[in-house]
Amino acid sequence: MSLGVQDRNEPVSQSSQGEAGSGTETKPGSFKAEYLKSLKLIERLHRLLLEVIKAEIEREHFKDINAVQALLIYNIGGEEVTAGELRSRGYYMGSNVSYNLKKLVKSGFINQEMSRTDKRSNRLTLTERGQGVCNMVNALYDRQLDMVSQTGISNQAEITGMNSVLHRLERMWHDQIRFRM
Repeated sequence: MSLGVQDRNEPVSQSSQGEAGSGTETKPGSFKAEYLKSLKLIERLHRLLLEVIKAEIEREHFKDINAVQALLIYNIGGEEVTAGELRSRGYYMGSNVSYNLKKLVKSGFINQEMSRTDKRSNRLTLTERGQGVCNMVNALYDRQLDMVSQTGISNQAEITGMNSVLHRLERMWHDQIRFRM
């Protein structure tokens, strides 16, 4: 049995044919069923995070920016980075980074300066406007941290354990891509 989603919060049971549309059977409660449930949850959490950031952007009346771009700005933070460094850190993939960075430079959120050592590369830093977005996302995360204990997560060890599992999944997926497993 797998779980579908009726609305954003209410899971509903589907037939025992496994994952919707997969054409394979997955035994309820099996390791595979739990793994697939985790994958769906990871996807859903990412989408929800973007929705939360989008709502904050709207509340703070930021113009010319979307949630993905705000997250990109947050991940640049106070550093001086290249687009390649953002990709290699695993934050973003391919042309998506280039497109969003170009828009952020044009909208005045990011400064772009040619590298002194490698003329093929541009160094990126936040403008004052970009720093405002970064501060907004940081304040949002601080407020969320205050709310975490209300969800039943009572200590840092639970978050640390979850992060450990997610890092192992990340490493496995990187290896699968890198070594074509």
